[in-house]
Amino acid sequence: MATKIRLQRHGKKGKPFYYIVVADSRAPRDGRFIERLGSYNPNTNPATIDINFDKTLDWVNNGAQPTDTCRAILSYKGVLYKKHLQGGLKKGALTEEQVEAKFNAWLEQKDNKITGKKDSLSSAKEEAKKAALVAEAKKKEERAAAIVAKNTPPAEEVEEAPVAEAEEAPAAEVEAPAAEEAAPAADEAPAAE
Repeated sequence: MATKIRLQRHGKKGKPFYYIVVADSRAPRDGRFIERLGSYNPNTNPATIDINFDKTLDWVNNGAQPTDTCRAILSYKGVLYKKHLQGGLKKGALTEEQVEAKFNAWLEQKDNKITGKKDSLSSAKEEAKKAALVAEAKKKEERAAAIVAKNTPPAEEVEEAPVAEAEEAPAAEVEAPAAEEAAPAADEAPAAE
């Protein structure tokens, strides 16, 4: 019987959640399986992967073939790297202490990388939140200015009225001297007769 390590889909439409299982390669995707090794939730960022490391390593060492996605997951969690290091131990290229030291160094580096990603995501989220607050404050100020502008036009009309009267007054003064000049001309005309 050929065994495969593969994903078994659960969850609702648009929100998948997977179990990582060992199953006969002829069994349906969501059907019968031999053993459940863990779970994989791609809905979170970064994806949440929870596996039983020792059971998974045993199955991989016994010949279970992971699918492409499961291979990526097992590589991400270090199962395939541990198998690789154990191969070097069997050949005599490495000692048990070297295998453990290399694997622990790899795990530490991987944890730092994951922690860095989580920190960058949380800081990006905080920056987006601050930017949204600034944009909201700006929009609030613009609305307040629009309301003030809407409520102040009657006061502006009152201010415009004295300016209009002041403009009319000099025009009246200009008309008066013209009338005076016309009057002497009228006086002179009858005298000439």
